[in-house]
Amino acid sequence: MSDKDFKSALKVNPGIDPLPSINYDSANKFKARKKKLLSADEYAEGILSQNKTLLSQAITLIESSLPEHHILGQQVIEKCLPYSGNSIRIGITGVPGVGKSSFIEALGSTITNSGHKLAVLAIDPSSERSKGSILGDKTRMETLSTDANAFIRPSPSAGSLGGVARKTRETIILCEASGFDTIFIETVGVGQSETAVHSMVDFFLLLMLAGAGDELQGIKRGIMEMADMIAITKADGDNFRKAQVAKVEYESALHLFPPSESGWIPRVSTCSSRDMMGIVELWNDIQDYLKFTNSNGFFTNRRRNQAKYWMYETINEALRGNFYNSKSIQDILKQKEEKVLLDKLSSFTAAKELLEIYFSSKS
Repeated sequence: MSDKDFKSALKVNPGIDPLPSINYDSANKFKARKKKLLSADEYAEGILSQNKTLLSQAITLIESSLPEHHILGQQVIEKCLPYSGNSIRIGITGVPGVGKSSFIEALGSTITNSGHKLAVLAIDPSSERSKGSILGDKTRMETLSTDANAFIRPSPSAGSLGGVARKTRETIILCEASGFDTIFIETVGVGQSETAVHSMVDFFLLLMLAGAGDELQGIKRGIMEMADMIAITKADGDNFRKAQVAKVEYESALHLFPPSESGWIPRVSTCSSRDMMGIVELWNDIQDYLKFTNSNGFFTNRRRNQAKYWMYETINEALRGNFYNSKSIQDILKQKEEKVLLDKLSSFTAAKELLEIYFSSKS
C-alpha cells in the first residue's frame, strides 16, 4: 500500500497565530500611569478623606529611597501632622512562634467590632543576604485584611533598624490623620527592634508562650522591664494549665523589677486567639492603663519626650546619610577600609581622617 492510500485516524487541524504574551500597549500605559505622582495636597486630601489607596501610596513615598519621593513624602507628613496624635499606639512583640499574627487578628477584630478603626503596621524581617522580604502578615490576617475598619501595612526591615523606625513613626502620623484611632506596631521579634518600637508607642505588650522550657530564661530582662503587660498566648486545650503556672511565675518575676516611670504595675494575662478567650479582658486592661496614665500626666509627657527623641534621631540619621553619600568620602572610603583590613591603619585613625576630610569639604 502506497503512502497516498494510507489513511490515519489522526488529523492535525490548522492552528491559529499565537497571541503575544504581553500586551505592550497596555503595559506601557500602566507603566506610565504608575510613574505619575500626585501633589502633596492631593495625597493629604486623600488621606484626610480616609482613602486607603492614597494612604498606601503616601506610605510608599515615605519608604522609598529616591530623593524626590522623600521630599514629597515629607511635604505630605507636614500637611497631615496637625490631624495626628489622636490614637492609642500599641507595640506588640514576642518570641518566634508565639502567634503574633493570630493574636493581632483576634484582638484587632474585637477592637473594630467595638467601633474603632485599627491600623496594623507590621515590620517584616528582610534577609540580610538577599535583602528580600516575604511581607506575609497580610495573608495571615484574613479577617482583618477584609475588614473595612482595618488597615494592614507590612513593611520590610531591610536591615536598617533606624530607618525603619523613623519611617514607621512617620507612617503612624499618616494613619492617625486618616482616622485610625488605634495603631498596632508588630515588631520583627525579640531583639534590638523592641527598644526602637518602645520609643514610639504608648503601650508595650509582650507575648509569651507557656510550656516551652524555662520561660524566664527565654527572654531578655530588658524587654520584660519595658513591658506594660505580658500576655501568655495559646492558653487552650492541654496548654491551659501550663499557661496558668507561667502566669504566676511572670507575676512573681515582675515584682523583682524596679517600679515603672508611669507608676503602672504591669499585669500578666492568659489568652487564646483560637477560642477568643481572654481577648476582651486584655483590651479592658489596656483601657485601664490609658485612664491611669492620662490621670497622672504620664501619657502626655511620654508623647512629648518621644517627639524630642525622634527629632535627635532624625538629625543623627540625616548626618550619617550625608556623610556616606558625600563624594569626597566615597572616593577614599574604600582605600581607608583596605588599610584597616591590612593592619596598616588603625580603625580610630581611619575614622578620624575620614571625618576631617568630610568636615573640610563642608567648610
